[in-house]
Order: sequence, then C-alpha cells, then structure tokens
Amino acid sequence: MIEVGSGSEVEVIKKYFPNLNAKQLEQFCALSDLYAEWNAKINVISRKDIDNFNERHLLHSLSVAKFVYFNSGARVLDVGTGGGFPGIPLAIMFPETEFLLVDSIGKKITVVNEVIRELGISNATGEHTRAEKAKGKFDFVVTRAVTRLDKLIPWVRQKVLSKNRHDLPNGVLALKGGDLTDELKEIRFKCRIFELSGCFDEAFFESKKLVHAHLQ
Repeated sequence: MIEVGSGSEVEVIKKYFPNLNAKQLEQFCALSDLYAEWNAKINVISRKDIDNFNERHLLHSLSVAKFVYFNSGARVLDVGTGGGFPGIPLAIMFPETEFLLVDSIGKKITVVNEVIRELGISNATGEHTRAEKAKGKFDFVVTRAVTRLDKLIPWVRQKVLSKNRHDLPNGVLALKGGDLTDELKEIRFKCRIFELSGCFDEAFFESKKLVHAHLQ
C-alpha cells in the first residue's frame, strides 16, 4: 500500500489535482514503478521518457482533465494508446466513465491490460484492434501524438455519438506539440486549441497543446 501524502510522485499530482481521493493517489503513484517493471520486459516507453514519467506521461495524459470533465456513463475511445496513454490515467481520474483503449500492436495492449488488472481499474479495457474497427460509439476520442488529424478523423468520425452530454461538444481530443498551423489547415471541422503551458509549470509543457475537433 502506498503512503498517500509522501513522496515526489504524490506531491506533483496533488499540486495540480488537489481533489483526488486516496485510492486515486495510490493508483497514480503506483504507475511509475509498474511501468518501469513492464518496460524492462516489453519496451513500450523510451528510456528518456521513463526517467521523466510523471510529467511526460502522467501529467501530460491528465492535462485533458483540465479542459473537460467526463460525465458518469460517458464513453471514451483512446486511439493508438501505446502503453496506455492517455487512457489509463484518465480512467483513474474518471472512475465513472468507460474507456476503451485500442492499439494495432498486440504487445502494447498486453501491457495495457496487465496494468489495468494490477491496479484494479474496472472502467477501462484494452483491445488489440485498429481505431476504425473498434465496436460501439463514444462521446470523445482521445489520442496522443498518433498521427495528423486529417488522417485520424476519417478513422473515427463514425465512432462519435451525435448527442452531446458535456459542455464541450463531442469529438476528438488530441494531445499535440509544436506549430499546428499547417496541420489544422487541412481540417474542415471546427477546432479549438488549449495551451497546456497555462496549466503546468514544467518546461515540457511550453509547446504542448490539446486540440478539440468538433465533428458534428
């Protein structure tokens, strides 16, 4: 059992998300060691990133929660989840929301489902499949640096529910970095950009953004 309230992992999480309960803090703090163990068996995170896990994976994934609060009963599809980002941290953050994490690489989904099992996360499932073959419809599609939006949107457009249940309209929530001017010119849907630098102090977030594409 993790002692909540001690350790750098706990403090950085509590700094940006002060209203988490003890179970959520325990799960978040277990992630770093758990991924270090799995990464030694199956390489799903680069060495540089595993050494900076809290900011480059945990906080980066949770940045979505700074701009949208997923309602109870909502469904979220994480496309190209890799080792489980942003889906696993978001599933911990929103335990009443259902998450489906998909990736075309089977060994990554193996890690995803083992992490879900070991942490006792009951509202998330990993599936070895492509985005366009994922079953069901979703309020939001989340993704992190998978591909350009002009390629992603055709894969997932038919997966997004038409009825909105959140303040932010249903669509894609894509974590991106750098200059997006050219990429967004190719998108015919309305997009809104949220700057992550206003939410976190770490230099890593200076050029990071969350793009919301409204697909209706």
